[in-house]
Amino acid sequence: MTETRTVLARRQGAIARLTVNRPEALNALDLPMIRAMTTALDEWETDPAVTAVVLDGAGDRAFCAGGDIGVVHASAVGDPAVALTLWREEYRLDARLARYPKPVVALMDGITMGGGIGIGAHAAVRVVTERSVLAMPEVAIGLAPDVGGALLLAHAPGELGTHLALTAGRVRPADAVHCGLADHHVPADRLPALVDDLAAGAPPETTTKKYAEDPGPAPLAAARCWIDHAYRDAATVEDVLYRLDAIGEPVTREAVAAITAAAPTALKVTLRAVRNARAMTSIEACLRQDFRLCGRFLAHPDLAEGIRAAILDKDRAPRWRPGTLAEVDDADVAAFFAPIPDELDLPEPGHLLHP
Repeated sequence: MTETRTVLARRQGAIARLTVNRPEALNALDLPMIRAMTTALDEWETDPAVTAVVLDGAGDRAFCAGGDIGVVHASAVGDPAVALTLWREEYRLDARLARYPKPVVALMDGITMGGGIGIGAHAAVRVVTERSVLAMPEVAIGLAPDVGGALLLAHAPGELGTHLALTAGRVRPADAVHCGLADHHVPADRLPALVDDLAAGAPPETTTKKYAEDPGPAPLAAARCWIDHAYRDAATVEDVLYRLDAIGEPVTREAVAAITAAAPTALKVTLRAVRNARAMTSIEACLRQDFRLCGRFLAHPDLAEGIRAAILDKDRAPRWRPGTLAEVDDADVAAFFAPIPDELDLPEPGHLLHP
């Protein structure tokens, strides 16, 4: 198998190895990669010699930094069908990985954001290392958390998930485990030995525990008091900002700055999306909501503008439309959640979210 392929699929003893191999782009997912991963999973599902799948990323900088944002930008200003096809197949892959009949061990070593959360954080066994940085940063580019991320954030302790969603906050290993985005912290230099044991037929969960180490205290656990106070039962994003401002601590001022820099429409849609997800018990329900939201953001001016400002021109000066929270009313938000003609088609197996 050549090193130029963007997905490496191969057998190693009792396991199958699936590596996203685009390190020059922080292993960002494009449609050919999504399709290659799906094909490999199809083949291994009925192979009795494969007892588990290990999913990782090439290089030591990123597991997967997300979807190919250049493709999304081009689609937002050109042909929407391109991004819709990518999201439709990506979300089906996310659901497939979450439901795969053989254990999937996701080694989320390095940057893991957006689409990386989608393929990694719904797996049966989710590993982070000291190099891991996890985030759902979509509000910063005029989008809402997708790939089932709202489901994970909605079920984080207290209001931690709402805080991460609205601030586009990044978490390190201790917070990732505390918030339910990962199960185990394994030092990066122990991953090869872990994979070797799995290849020898060792059971994934107990074997991963053997290599895991305590990631230390979770900073967000210590911040629960002010985070819960600011976000719990807040009717609007404006209410959240008012409460954060009233606390008046440096950390809450940082949160205010992060929220007010994001797209007003995306913020209000995100708050509703996360709260909707609290009543969801399956990734499929959340992905259907995600598909509706992303399709509508694709037609909204903020998405192309957010990607331009953050990724393309890097001027960090997006011109949001509308530019204030007050200009986004309840009807505007509700329109994002309305049914669409071509809904995301996913089975509903009745399985609860990741324990």
